Amino acid sequence: MIVCRGCGSGGLTPVLDLGKVPAADHFPAAGSPVDASETAHPLRMDLCLECDLAQLAEDDTRAEEPRGVEPQALRDQAAAAVERVAGSLRGRTVREFGSPHGGTWVPLLAARGFSEVTGTADVVLDCFGIMHEPDQRAAFAERAAATAPGGLLLLQYHSLATIVAAGQWNALRHGHFAYYSLAAVQRLLATAGMSVSGAWEFDLYGGTVLLAAEHGAVEPGETVAAVLAAEAAQLDLAALRRLQQVTDEHARALRAWLESQSAQGLRVYAYGAASRAVALFSLAGVHAGLLTAVADASPAKHGRRMPGTDVPIVAPAELLAAQPDSVLLTLPDLLPEVRERFPELAGRWFLDDPTGPVKGV
Repeated sequence: MIVCRGCGSGGLTPVLDLGKVPAADHFPAAGSPVDASETAHPLRMDLCLECDLAQLAEDDTRAEEPRGVEPQALRDQAAAAVERVAGSLRGRTVREFGSPHGGTWVPLLAARGFSEVTGTADVVLDCFGIMHEPDQRAAFAERAAATAPGGLLLLQYHSLATIVAAGQWNALRHGHFAYYSLAAVQRLLATAGMSVSGAWEFDLYGGTVLLAAEHGAVEPGETVAAVLAAEAAQLDLAALRRLQQVTDEHARALRAWLESQSAQGLRVYAYGAASRAVALFSLAGVHAGLLTAVADASPAKHGRRMPGTDVPIVAPAELLAAQPDSVLLTLPDLLPEVRERFPELAGRWFLDDPTGPVKGV
């Protein structure tokens, strides 16, 4: 029997089922055949009715070495977050639980006089890392144990409320084992002997939350109550289950836009061979006849193809040389960065929107 990754109960109910799709982080060589086994991995989100943790139901994929490049939006976010919590920092040692997607806050803390350690630390960091842990209860316990008495745990996550409100169903992917609300995180931290003392919201990914947690029973600040209230309005079971309808409509809308572009004789490329585009491209039946190629900043992805499709991944220079009529941006957070980097493509960018038609920007 499948049990909750957070509390161990069997009270799980499905809220979003994508069926069988490609593994999100397996990018085969360009030109290699797409066989049935490539698109045979179940992908489903369950909700625990006991502790409210939304989670990956199962994962039969094998994680590969991440091939992405940290975008400027994440670097800017890290700097803004450290600046925001500067007044809450204490001590002089820091330990970071990293994310497979890369990036680090340690240099930002080092600039404030902190030294990195591998044992217990005064400040423990986890930015989008803990969701990659299959055993959530153990992961929270490990981070609590790493936080020194009187220390501070800083934990940042992509808000489940944002995922629901913005229809970001494609945040569901293999290797991401938990999708957090503040209420669910509070329960997980309480099991590990910690309490949330502060909460800050950021615009990254449409809405992320940075929490501060301390050992023992701590009175939460006003910001914690505000985040809890805002999330509660989005996170009833019916709202979560509406993601299924958004998924189906999103895949149809993307396919219709690509077919419309093709019918007009327009050449379409995409930018961003992102893991969250994998299931979407598979469900929409995207192929190289509709989408010529996907450009990506990561050299490790060049010469490969999007999982489950014959669409190759190319270097940005090839995108510029091709001068396509339209460029589909798979990650909206990249828009400021790509506009600055590729001024030649002004007027050709289109944003992929889960809740509506593809939009020119």
